[in-house]
Amino acid sequence: MKAELRVDILTIFPRMFDGPLTESLVGKAREKGLVDLRVRDIRDFSDDTKHHGVDDRPYGGGPGMVMKAEPIFRAFRACGVPARKKKGKGPVVIFLSPQGKPLTQPLADSLARKKRLVLLCGHYEGIDERLAGWIDLEVSVGDVVYTGGEIPALALTDAVVRQVPGTVKERDSLTWDSFSSGWEGGLDCSHYTRPALWRGKKVPAALLSGDHKAIAAWREERARKNTKEKRPDLLKSK
Repeated sequence: MKAELRVDILTIFPRMFDGPLTESLVGKAREKGLVDLRVRDIRDFSDDTKHHGVDDRPYGGGPGMVMKAEPIFRAFRACGVPARKKKGKGPVVIFLSPQGKPLTQPLADSLARKKRLVLLCGHYEGIDERLAGWIDLEVSVGDVVYTGGEIPALALTDAVVRQVPGTVKERDSLTWDSFSSGWEGGLDCSHYTRPALWRGKKVPAALLSGDHKAIAAWREERARKNTKEKRPDLLKSK
């Protein structure tokens, strides 16, 4: 069985992915053969056989270090990225960067429909700008700077893999997630489970009524209320 999606993650800290990529839905998707996730150490592609260095001082001076172009280029080539990158050819190369496009549900949905992704985890002051010709997309996970691209890469991978058909058992549940089409791109409704009475707090009567229309109406109203209270910016954008 050929995997629906292959993701190559390029990093200098491969052990950061050992646990997260083997647990929960991502781990199950790998076991089922739905996704092929490969973590590659950029240091393996270094010219420096002694220290496996992949960074150097920036031209023009200043603090920090910059990731060198050649080891990353070699890692790209090992993942099937063409030597001369052309739009629409080869894997989609994504650079996790605070300067990138925000990770959103629509973006995750679109990436899940691709066959090959290559995720580049940056570090230090970033990567040599001469690699820009091989980057298809820069993605940011929040307006904040992380120590590296590994945590953002994990977030993106998780968001994309759960959209791959067969990963989530109840496919319809994806439609009603926060930021999805079920609530017009707003937040999800509130949820309750047994017991019906817990420490004096009751489950809303509509959810106990057995009336599917009443339940649907309550959930939609609650979703709108959640969005208004927690993320009013989502309403302003419509």
